[in-house]
Amino acid sequence: MAIRMNKKTSKVKKVVKKTTKPKAQKAKGKSTVDFKLPSNKYTEGIGRRKIASARVRIYEGNGDLVVNQELAADYFSDIRNAAAIYMEPFNLTGTKGKFALSAKVSGSGKKAQLDAVVLGLASALVKHNPEFRSFLKPAGLLTRDDRMKETRKVGRGGKARRKRQSPKR
Repeated sequence: MAIRMNKKTSKVKKVVKKTTKPKAQKAKGKSTVDFKLPSNKYTEGIGRRKIASARVRIYEGNGDLVVNQELAADYFSDIRNAAAIYMEPFNLTGTKGKFALSAKVSGSGKKAQLDAVVLGLASALVKHNPEFRSFLKPAGLLTRDDRMKETRKVGRGGKARRKRQSPKR
């Protein structure tokens, strides 16, 4: 048996939206910090690791190390000894405190992003001064780690290496 539905006979009300000025919103848990970056010319290097890619710019002169509009120490705070890892190219070349760094990173996780920043920083230092290559190459900082996640195959239950299920009968 079909049940008869009652139709609504009420009139439609007009809604008028008031336009208001947008308020400045603070990012959750992040404080706004002004960064010190020189405005002179820069040298750019690109680094990649897994799916992460980093575009790194180094500026001559004193300044901050900035990654995605945050200080590098704050951005990589989850990773143990991150400061030692991203300062290694500066320490090997003897340029600690002589450059400011600005990096834009996207993709993958924080550890892969850190590795991408280090590769981009090392390649930018070599572009700036080709003599730095003799310090960075033996340390393995100019080598791209090409290990990637294996792609998923169709019909295997959502895993890359899982075998197809065989029928029992």
